[in-house]
Amino acid sequence: MLRYVYGHDLHKHADLAHSMFLDRADQFKTRLGWEVQVNGNGEERDQYDELDPLYMIWEMPDGRHGGSMRFLPTTGRVMVNEIFLDLCGGVPICSPLIWECTRFCLSRKAQGRIAAGLMLGSLEIMRNFDIPHYTGVFYRHTARAFRNLGFAPEITGVQGDGRNPICMGFWEYAEETYHSVSRKAGIPPELSQLWFDRSFGGAGAAGPVALSA
Repeated sequence: MLRYVYGHDLHKHADLAHSMFLDRADQFKTRLGWEVQVNGNGEERDQYDELDPLYMIWEMPDGRHGGSMRFLPTTGRVMVNEIFLDLCGGVPICSPLIWECTRFCLSRKAQGRIAAGLMLGSLEIMRNFDIPHYTGVFYRHTARAFRNLGFAPEITGVQGDGRNPICMGFWEYAEETYHSVSRKAGIPPELSQLWFDRSFGGAGAAGPVALSA
């Protein structure tokens, strides 16, 4: 199932959060070789984790992390403006209608539909918060993966040579995309909305939690 948790509430899901940061260290440092910081607990955290972002986390049946993404509004500090401004043409992105998504991470134990479930969850945020666009920085091969999952970004900037340069792009919400990704993930829109409501105290908050489709 998907959980949506702001940074200040991660302590309420301590084991889930710890396993997320462990998997981030495993993916970004061990597997991809990024120059990221790993703390004494084996967790990968950066400065943007201190800004109370919204985390979308797939919780496995054992309560551990299966996959996740991190979201911040571009009206505050974001990675695209502070680290990758050259990919923006030197013009910062600042709009309540554009959020940044970063740290797309999958556990080594993630099942096939979890990645599609994360795409659906990201669309669920857009749908419920009236956010028409995301922006983010990613490798070109990751853009192909997003396309295969049914939610591809429009690439607006490229940095580097070779077969896998760093790209910047934008995702745009569309209702047909939401339903297409729902089918691909095998998660009905009603269940996706229920998971969202459970996290934010909406209409489904009082009912039992549905752990799977």
